[in-house]
Amino acid sequence: MPNDTPAGRHAPPALDIDAVRAFALVAELQSFTRAAQATATTQSAVSLKLKRLETRLAARLVERTPRLVRLTAEGAAFLDRARELLAAHDRALHIEQAPPRRLSLGISDHVAGPVLPDLVARVGGFDPHLGLEVAIDFSHALLEKFDDGAFDAVIVRREGSRRGGEALAEDSFGWFAAPAFRRAPGDKLRLAMLAAPCGVRAHAIRTLNKAKIEWVEAFTGGGVTAIAAAVACGLAVAPLARRIAPPGTTDVGPALSLPPLGRSKVMLYSRVADPKSRAALRMVAAAFRGPTGR
Repeated sequence: MPNDTPAGRHAPPALDIDAVRAFALVAELQSFTRAAQATATTQSAVSLKLKRLETRLAARLVERTPRLVRLTAEGAAFLDRARELLAAHDRALHIEQAPPRRLSLGISDHVAGPVLPDLVARVGGFDPHLGLEVAIDFSHALLEKFDDGAFDAVIVRREGSRRGGEALAEDSFGWFAAPAFRRAPGDKLRLAMLAAPCGVRAHAIRTLNKAKIEWVEAFTGGGVTAIAAAVACGLAVAPLARRIAPPGTTDVGPALSLPPLGRSKVMLYSRVADPKSRAALRMVAAAFRGPTGR
């Protein structure tokens, strides 16, 4: 049978879509473990798919060390083409116009903090056809709205004795300040906190009062981004999870003899049934897994 490829050559084997998708996830999440969690598979399965893709392309796409996963120059160059291929593949699977899909997600400000833009970008890159609605609020308020059916899913800090949900991470809290912050002997501790009824605020105040440490609220912010700005400029100390503390700040608790704030679990509560929306939600959830301390 005649070969209709140029010069009688055989056409090269097609790229494995699953392998390309695994590569894109590893690139987005910078972790084989989180990519496996996002796809409900194993780390070894993700590694095998990526190895198969590298063999097919005759190029090393990812450099992997015990603490770091990053793209090679070839991997960075291939990433945009990989995303285009995945988008075209997904469009080809839906000949008829699919009904619009939306995911309403509530995230606690003390959970998302300054990493929220990255989370939204990951969902958009993973499923550009998914309409995303995100609300930021206090954990207890989000849980009440979730129970009333206002959200498909919420990612919050564990509240009281509430049962159920999926634990995504456990954050360690500290008293964060910029190197420029100074507290003179005898001065009240200057704090930057979210307004009441923030749960982290209430816990920090209880902890300081129990230790009989005098404090003054030097800055009240409407969001963690505002708190981060007040801390970064040396205005005050803020009770924050290490994962979302502003770059360049340090935990001054030990130096100032402040009581420890302990740890807090990040929980996911979801009623999402649509498979594609659940996949996008797993993408978000995977970003919270793994080491969270700085």
